[in-house]
Amino acid sequence: MRLVVQNEKSGAYARRLRAGAAVLAAAAVASGCTLIGDTTRGNPAPEREKPLQAPEARALDGYASRLRTDHAARAAAARRWGLEQVPLQAPPPPARKPRITTREGFEVTGHDELGLPPVFTTVPTEHKVVFLTIDDGAEKDPAFLRMMSELGVPYTAFLSDYLVKDDYGYFKRMQERGAPLNNHTLHHPYLPGLSRSGQLREICGMQDVMEENFGKRPRLFRPPFGNYNRDTLRAAKACGITHVPLWNEEVFVDRWEYREWDQRIRRGDIVLTHFRGEDHWEGSMPDMIRRFLDKVTAEGYAVARLEDYL
Repeated sequence: MRLVVQNEKSGAYARRLRAGAAVLAAAAVASGCTLIGDTTRGNPAPEREKPLQAPEARALDGYASRLRTDHAARAAAARRWGLEQVPLQAPPPPARKPRITTREGFEVTGHDELGLPPVFTTVPTEHKVVFLTIDDGAEKDPAFLRMMSELGVPYTAFLSDYLVKDDYGYFKRMQERGAPLNNHTLHHPYLPGLSRSGQLREICGMQDVMEENFGKRPRLFRPPFGNYNRDTLRAAKACGITHVPLWNEEVFVDRWEYREWDQRIRRGDIVLTHFRGEDHWEGSMPDMIRRFLDKVTAEGYAVARLEDYL
């Protein structure tokens, strides 16, 4: 720290002045302050110097620089993967999560009274975001993992054990890159055709598989084909499930399908697709993602992480 002193003189008086200045300087160092003022002419007492703003400005510059760098990386990835535009960046997760309720017409008897998990197709939000969800796990395309990592696009996977058990490692890598993994039953059955105990085995059994292989029991569950009954939701609740997200749109490699009559995307819509490749589609998973992103970006939507809103 520094002591600013004006008009020092020679001789004994100056020496006394320098001695006093040294004492003041030591005090300034001890207090963490810088003193200013004219001590030789009776000027006002030293005052605290205002905090410098430079560090804050540097932090803002650093943040802006990171944003530019991130955008440049996304733009390069968009070109590399053949997208028409750079995917839009989703806003920060909401500080206060929206209240999720069951969509009208999707209730079961005693839904609220029993405290059953909500079944929904859209998340309440004011932002132009959609949520990408991918079901089952049949296709295990390494190019898909690279594409989503390079683009920084979030998505949520719902896995069925009979399709993923031959390569848990693929989905572990997916999880390590930030994708949440959730429950889609052990064998992908038509659940309303099973007894309640049979549904418990399918849902709780998959919870056990998820914990053993991925270290976590999911809170999200999607019933195969979107079919469920009261026993399904009771079983899901008993297995630790808190939310049952369905979907409002489904995207394929060659088309979109819509639940709503006007066939358009809405804020907060959940979009479904599947782990499929050229054995099932006329194209690959990157082809499907390209179709998905080109449409949502052109319509002004960003892709957000579903779990951030639940």
